Amino acid sequence: MALHSKILLGLLCGAVLGISANLGLGPEHWLVAFVDRYLAGPVGQVFLRMLQMVVMPLVFASIALGVAGVGDVRRVGRMGVKTLAYFLGTTALATGLGLLAVRLVEPGLSVSAATRDKLLADYADKAAAKIDAAHSAEFGIDTLVGIVTRNPIASAVDGDMLGIIFFGLMFGAAVSMIRADRRQAMTTWLEALADVVTTIIDFAMRIAPYGVAGLIFGVTSRFGFALLASLGLYVGLVLAALLLHATVTMGLIIRLVIGVSPLRFFTRIRASLVTAFSTSSSSATLPTNIRVGEERLGIPPQVCGFV
Repeated sequence: MALHSKILLGLLCGAVLGISANLGLGPEHWLVAFVDRYLAGPVGQVFLRMLQMVVMPLVFASIALGVAGVGDVRRVGRMGVKTLAYFLGTTALATGLGLLAVRLVEPGLSVSAATRDKLLADYADKAAAKIDAAHSAEFGIDTLVGIVTRNPIASAVDGDMLGIIFFGLMFGAAVSMIRADRRQAMTTWLEALADVVTTIIDFAMRIAPYGVAGLIFGVTSRFGFALLASLGLYVGLVLAALLLHATVTMGLIIRLVIGVSPLRFFTRIRASLVTAFSTSSSSATLPTNIRVGEERLGIPPQVCGFV
């Protein structure tokens, strides 16, 4: 069975077991709490942490190799402009579609008071921290200056992705400009680092079906159908908007700009789709995206790593 099929099976098994536990025993039952605390939760977190563990070295190695592999710094600049324009364009289309959908449907009105209170009790602290972080991260000249990291090791420890990206860009550009024999030695080292990180990702993906099942079990065993029913309209709206964006917006881009069949494209990236859906983490999905891009889509490593 293919990996993405195993992950999808784990997702379904975790959801079925979680909902069954919620309905049959209740979220407060000692057995449900025990399984979530000592089995499902730890397995899910180990899977997530293994993926997140390699994000920083993966980003550094991929970007540095991408820039060094391109060779010409001017070509890197052209690729960067195209990448940025593509991201801004597709983001604007997705944002507009999302705002239009939520404006027309207003899904938040369907959440019951009891479910709202339960969600607030469980997630208020995390939500408040994210809101405070968003408010404190106002864009300005200091933001641009802050991208230039003082200490790349500290940036890696603090999860400062922009700092690592900038350091990777500078490192790769410098590698492309040094003496040929030393450039080859450094490129070989970066390739070895990328291979090591990819191997760790393979380790993580071996437990992915179990990790996904554990993550989904934890959510469904706590909330069961109460959350799913109350948020059904919102979930349905999100899925419908995502489906519309993927099939229409992205489908047209894939067909008209790239010249590839959308069906063929989405079939080849199933592993990325399932990983993203089950982990809800772009950082955790990044390693899978890069591997799928290189192995399933045939994108050159230097382009895939840079983008």
